[in-house]
Amino acid sequence: MKSKPDRALHADERKQAILGLLERTGFITFTDLESQVAASPATLRRDLEKLANEGLLVRVHGGARLVPPEPAPSGHAPTLLGVPFRENVVRFRREKQAIGKAAAALCQAGEGIMIDGGSTTLQLCPHLDGLNLQVLSNSLHIINALLRQSGTRVLVPGGSVFREQDIILTANGDDLMPRFHAPKLFMGATSVGPQGIMQPDIVLVAAERRLIDRADQLILLVDSSKFEGPSGNVVCGLEEIDIVVTDAGIRDVHRKMLENAGIRVIVA
Repeated sequence: MKSKPDRALHADERKQAILGLLERTGFITFTDLESQVAASPATLRRDLEKLANEGLLVRVHGGARLVPPEPAPSGHAPTLLGVPFRENVVRFRREKQAIGKAAAALCQAGEGIMIDGGSTTLQLCPHLDGLNLQVLSNSLHIINALLRQSGTRVLVPGGSVFREQDIILTANGDDLMPRFHAPKLFMGATSVGPQGIMQPDIVLVAAERRLIDRADQLILLVDSSKFEGPSGNVVCGLEEIDIVVTDAGIRDVHRKMLENAGIRVIVA
């Protein structure tokens, strides 16, 4: 058993540490958690309660376990390849928050924008309040965050809900998108490389292509780990990206790759 860290962890660090332990074992006792995460027992109990309320774990007697995957009824709930949203949202949370704030500064009051679903693009939402934007989004998380803003108008596409990412997509290729064109599209990615933006699922690729075709400017929001990510289906080449907002962890080789493609790089 690993010894407990000396340095007290911040809330987001504790959250990632708890979920990381669960991902390795599927279950952890409260005693083991106390020995491996630097926090008081009361703080850890509050953390577990919060994570349980967010649907990220299940409290059981003496500890916690991972949420079991929900079996999809045959012919019904569609599924996507890739990491589920509930796992992605806790990764690199501070970096994503900084990226979201920097990206929101690119918005002009009163304009229309599109926000593709993702754990990084979600971090835009708190900074859009008061800009009186018209926003088209396929993400249930983003829609829910924006509905609390009285001045923000929200548009939603038609389609099916894909539960792993909590986004609305059309699996059969039908275009159920509102007749909407925007100056800016804010989009995330599973990975970015010389080939461009990549996603693991072809259904997601098709949906994002429809968004790209409706935007004047493509703004990519990715933390620096995405430049080291796996390959996948190409959504678009680097030449179609206008701006990349990322964090200070981006390596020089990746920044040069973007700049050589004529992309403006904003480091949050």
